[in-house]
Amino acid sequence: MPDLKAYLPTTRKELDIRGWDEVDIVLFSGDAYVDHPQFGAAVIGRVLEHAGYRVALVPQPDWRGDHRDFTKLGKPRLFFGVTAGAMDSMVNHYTAAKRKRSDDAYTPDGKAGMRPDYCTVTYCQILKQHFPDTPIVIGGIEASMRRLTHYDYWSDTLKPSILVDSKADLLIYGMGEQAIVEIAAHIAACRPLTDIPQTAYLSTDIRPTEDDILLHSHEAACQDKRKHAENFRHIETESNKIQARRLIQPVGKQQVVVNPPYPPISQEELDAIYDLPFQYLPHPKYKDKRIPAYEMIRFSVCMHRGCFGGCSFCTISAHQGKQIVSRSKASILRQIKQLQTLPEWRGVISDLGGPSANMYGMHGKDPSLCQQCARPSCLTPSICKNLNQDFRPLLDIYRTVDNMSEVKHAFVGSGIRYDLMDEEYGKQLITRHVSGRLKVAPEHTSPEVLKLMRKPSWEHFLQFRDFFLRINEQANMHQQLIPYFISSHPGCTNRDMAHLAEWTKKMHYRPEQVQDFTPTPMTLSTTMFYTGLNPYTMQPVYVARTPKEKKQQNQYFFWWKKNGN
Repeated sequence: MPDLKAYLPTTRKELDIRGWDEVDIVLFSGDAYVDHPQFGAAVIGRVLEHAGYRVALVPQPDWRGDHRDFTKLGKPRLFFGVTAGAMDSMVNHYTAAKRKRSDDAYTPDGKAGMRPDYCTVTYCQILKQHFPDTPIVIGGIEASMRRLTHYDYWSDTLKPSILVDSKADLLIYGMGEQAIVEIAAHIAACRPLTDIPQTAYLSTDIRPTEDDILLHSHEAACQDKRKHAENFRHIETESNKIQARRLIQPVGKQQVVVNPPYPPISQEELDAIYDLPFQYLPHPKYKDKRIPAYEMIRFSVCMHRGCFGGCSFCTISAHQGKQIVSRSKASILRQIKQLQTLPEWRGVISDLGGPSANMYGMHGKDPSLCQQCARPSCLTPSICKNLNQDFRPLLDIYRTVDNMSEVKHAFVGSGIRYDLMDEEYGKQLITRHVSGRLKVAPEHTSPEVLKLMRKPSWEHFLQFRDFFLRINEQANMHQQLIPYFISSHPGCTNRDMAHLAEWTKKMHYRPEQVQDFTPTPMTLSTTMFYTGLNPYTMQPVYVARTPKEKKQQNQYFFWWKKNGN
């Protein structure tokens, strides 16, 4: 029988097992509960538990009917925490064509429909109905990327800060371990919550100072797309700074106040998070049910957080930060030892990676220059001269793991930046850590589109392809290089797609699965999609906006089906 005390409690019975008649904090998550450091609700719960609080977690509560899942654990002593889960609930539910998805990777057996649309708002509204006086703190990717006025693709409207509709008391953006512990201490001591870094809240009496950035109001942004674009430029610029300024945006008779973030956590702090007593398994309540997202990462190791690529359509750097925080080699090896105790371990690590696998250990040569930097990307339009491109720490880990008798294969399944590569690293990666197919993301061939995407030139991909083929030939290997592309990105025309199709035909690529651009909240690409403007130049950008236009572009990928080949 599994030891229920080894997990965060999820039911009244599990509270009774511990002898608890009350909890300090109850967390609600749109995902199933997997006790693993790559699942955000589990991390926040374990961090609070380590800080000495009694924490319970209610995964995927039933928001229909009598709401008993929201009331079964009673009123917490301090606050409720709410997250939609590892994905924005609307991205989780709908395709780029706004069709309802038939599955959900973060739900047992992949079952769809286990969380509502706009999950964070729905959960908060129910909690406020039943516990109107208990503080609610929201976080995760959905809250983080909707903290200010944002374009919502699924309703085709500009929505105000998620604080407005959810009525939550406080929002944590980005990675929330530091903020959540400070919030708990403030609430326990009855101290104000307005001075905590990396949080946002609603106010009726805030007075901007000369150090603050006062954004255009939500109402003004709704009336003038240019003002929304100007807002985005300020938001992204500050999110890329280590020392950012406070943002204030009026909405109705209130103001959304976004406090600057914490400095990046240290390696020691990140190691300490991974050393918390995670079981690396789904909660026993799921028994033999399969959780697809867990199956994908169960034997993987995330070695760092953050990404300095700055891709226009990606939320990683906006949520995790631009600065790379890497785990120590000892921490990584401890996790690999832990994986070997799991059921069905067969000696294969599916991924030694991270948001961008080959950024491990990289940072600015002169940290003082990084303190002043506001560049959204360290790689485009050119690689920053202050970037320390040292692959030796990463190669050392690869080779150490490769030589472990308990490990048959250690693959790199995460994305890599092929514009961030040297001969030694590339050869080690290709010959030792590719499971037959290496996936990379050139995204397009058009120089104009790639510039808007903040991606390297097509020539970079062609050079890497030649390198990949050469290393395979030298090693007598027959691996495949699989490129990912996006259609309908702002700036992309049918002519650009035709040119891309010509290249895929020339290289004998027949993509089965391709990505149609999906506007997700608070990215540069989404801002261009909604406004038709580049926020940094205010120049017009062509947008394939209608379903017909998007479908036309997407069909260029399937030239080989049209020809009947």
